[in-house]
Amino acid sequence: GGIRGIRFNFLKRLVDDAPKDKFLDVARRLPEGWHVVVYFEADILEELRPFLDAIPVPLVIDHMGRPDVTQGPDGPDMRAFRSLLDARDDIYFKATCPDRLDPSGPPWDDFVRSVAPLVVDYPDRVLWGTDWPHPNMQDAIPDDGVLVDVIPRIAPTEDLQRKLLIDTPMKLYWPEQVRRNPLT
Repeated sequence: GGIRGIRFNFLKRLVDDAPKDKFLDVARRLPEGWHVVVYFEADILEELRPFLDAIPVPLVIDHMGRPDVTQGPDGPDMRAFRSLLDARDDIYFKATCPDRLDPSGPPWDDFVRSVAPLVVDYPDRVLWGTDWPHPNMQDAIPDDGVLVDVIPRIAPTEDLQRKLLIDTPMKLYWPEQVRRNPLT
């Protein structure tokens, strides 16, 4: 089938108390080739580390754990996130949602300034998407075309764009196809 993973949500405004023990039990039962997407805010990353470390399948961090991109690429949120990425080589992340993470609005310069170095430093572990249909948006829904304009700003080379948009998603979601027909 087309299912490749499950998502655990720790966003405080959406859940009261996520049952980590039950989530771990589920993660331990996942079939080969599946992954766990984890959605959380940067202020609980340190608290989540033991839980994340215990998940025995690849991880995908939704929206990079919602860092404060106004802190810049060397701010505490990005340093903590890099520490997580450096802990395991099977942690992927979604470089998504400039509209949610950068209060300055388009063209989301703080987002680009903070995220572009991650794309360069972890090119084989980054995914991109628009977050369509933009769930839980209370205000203006972003223009997906303007979101697409962020791609060459965070992945400025053809090689980085190919990894972001093709190679890494293929490796994560269709690994058996990549094994049969390696990407060029």
